[in-house]
Amino acid sequence: MKNKTYLSAPGAAPSSAAGSPPEYGAGHPLRRVRAPLLPRIFTADSVQETLGLDFPHPSKPRVLLAASGSVAAIKFESLCRSFSEWAEVRAVATKASLHFIDRTSLPSNIILYTDDDEWSTWKKIGDEVLHIELRKWADIMVIAPLSANTLAKIAGGLCDNLLTCIVRAWDYSKPLFVAPAMNTFMWNNPFTSRHLETINLLGISLVPPITKRLACGDYGNGAMAEPSVIDSTVRLACKRQPLNTNSSLVIPAGRNLPSS
Repeated sequence: MKNKTYLSAPGAAPSSAAGSPPEYGAGHPLRRVRAPLLPRIFTADSVQETLGLDFPHPSKPRVLLAASGSVAAIKFESLCRSFSEWAEVRAVATKASLHFIDRTSLPSNIILYTDDDEWSTWKKIGDEVLHIELRKWADIMVIAPLSANTLAKIAGGLCDNLLTCIVRAWDYSKPLFVAPAMNTFMWNNPFTSRHLETINLLGISLVPPITKRLACGDYGNGAMAEPSVIDSTVRLACKRQPLNTNSSLVIPAGRNLPSS
């Protein structure tokens, strides 16, 4: 299956001409340049403001990094720092992943959104919806780590948190990479193979796990790929074609399925 993806600047204002950069008015949520300094204490209004960038002439891809509930989420800080060297980055974390993420260690210019922000930013009909605005903003989405649970949710079309709502609303003409992380027994479970087949049909690209000593002490396949590998994989894909609203980027769907 061949999947054609377009790295464009989503979320452009309705008045923008085709091929021109988006222009946002003062009342639009995609406006603020920098995140507030730590500690990140959000109100509904402040989260709305930090949804976007004042980025009239896009020169970097906009990458949405997401973490789900795996112990590999301890490497999320490293991923954020690597990607922020060449991309504009926003981050999303599930409730379970926060058990492993030290929020105070993340770069101060990266906003981390959680399920609480999804609800606190909406007050009335007409307000922007966080998962839709993030979907519009991003050129690329990377889920690392992707837990067995979140993989199953995505394959089944479930959307019960901020991360899975973004995926359910995702424009699959844009790249979406996943880096699974789970115990070897879970990786080799027949359900995993079926779920990977399903997301492969959507055009989601796989950064396969590696074999090593796992956090639980077992040795086997299922550990998340190293952050440097995830970073270089996504970055190389972006370099195949310059970021341009009139250019397309062809990314073959990843296929490295476990035995069943």
